[in-house]
Amino acid sequence: MSLEGKVALVTGASRGIGAAVARRLAEAGPDVAVGYGADHESARNLVSEIEGIGRRAVALGGDLADPDQASELARRVEKEFGRVDILVSNAGIARRQSFEEISVRDWDEMMNVNLRAAFLIAQRLAPGMRGRGWGRIIFVSSVAAFTGGIIGPHYTASKAALIGLAHALSVPLASHGVTVNAVAPALIAGTGMISGDGEDERRAAERIPAGRFGKPEEVAEAVLMLANNPFVTAQTISVDGGLYPR
Repeated sequence: MSLEGKVALVTGASRGIGAAVARRLAEAGPDVAVGYGADHESARNLVSEIEGIGRRAVALGGDLADPDQASELARRVEKEFGRVDILVSNAGIARRQSFEEISVRDWDEMMNVNLRAAFLIAQRLAPGMRGRGWGRIIFVSSVAAFTGGIIGPHYTASKAALIGLAHALSVPLASHGVTVNAVAPALIAGTGMISGDGEDERRAAERIPAGRFGKPEEVAEAVLMLANNPFVTAQTISVDGGLYPR
């Protein structure tokens, strides 16, 4: 189950969970394309770090709210590395809003970035994985898909839809050596999901049985497991400190 020589694309990889995933995958063997939205400097720093451990890496920016740029990102990675074996769709936005505040524009923006981009990139890359008889597609969902969460119904709906998308794609791809799964983190430190004073963060952490926020590296370990295991597909792996036992 070695990942040596594979190529991974991680979207939303300039910081937080995405950066931890890109770093952990590189340590396990693959070359890595670091997808990012606006933070070019952080993406370039991560590329330098990955190159420092002997892997090839490239930083590729793009606005995933634009469907053409989402598809173009996949094409650019294929041009750079020849193929993509592992797709980790992590890019997303999480603007905290109440039910009453959400406009049509807010709803569409959330769906376009969190869901549509993940679909379009998978749609572009899955045929190549299927043809080669090996591939991993991993969507970064959220525990909010099960609990409703604290960000807003538009965010929750987008993250729940990623789980449905994983189920839908897993069946036709399973016999071709391609697995499709999701990870569902709870509140993760350094991702900006909770804004406010320390008391706000303390109350949020108290909801988690583990008594603390998760770490990006803990999510990255779950992603690595899914990348390594050829017999796990159509599953959602919770990384939530026991917040939603099931």
